[in-house]
Amino acid sequence: MQKLTPCLWFNGRVEEALEFYTSIFKNSKVNDISRYGKNMPMPAGSILTATFDIEGQAFMMLNGGPQFKHSEAISFVINCKDQEEIDYYWDNLTANGGSESVCGWLVDPYGISWQVVPEEFDQLIKNSGSNADKVMQALMQMIKLDINKLRAAATGE
Repeated sequence: MQKLTPCLWFNGRVEEALEFYTSIFKNSKVNDISRYGKNMPMPAGSILTATFDIEGQAFMMLNGGPQFKHSEAISFVINCKDQEEIDYYWDNLTANGGSESVCGWLVDPYGISWQVVPEEFDQLIKNSGSNADKVMQALMQMIKLDINKLRAAATGE
C-alpha cells in the first residue's frame, strides 16, 4: 500500500470526474468505489469515495459536499516526454470547461490544477548557465509550454 495518497474533495460529479481522469491517463485504473447508503448526507447510491491509480500513483476522491473548494495552491505535475504529450494532456484537461492559466498551468473542468511540463525542464534550467534567466523569461511568456522555444532560450537563440 502506498504510504501517502492524495484525497480530492468533490461536491458531486465524482463519477463523471473519475471517468474523465481514467479516460485521459492511459495507465490508470479504478480500484474501489464506496457508495452512500440511506440516511446519509448525500443521495443513497451516489459515490462516497473512489480510489484509483494514475501512472502508479494512488488517488482517492471524496464526495464530501460544498464545504471546501479546490485551489491552485495544490497542483499535480505531469512530466511529458515531448511536445505531442504536452499537447495531448493540455488539450484533454482543458476540454469541456477547463481553463488555461500561465507557465504550463491549467485547471480542469472539475477544478483540479495541473502543471503540464516537459520532463527535461529542470535540466534546461540547470544546464543553460547564464541563459537560465532566458529560459525563465521564455516560460513566463507562455500559456501552454513550447519545448522548442524553451530549448532555444537555453542555448541563447
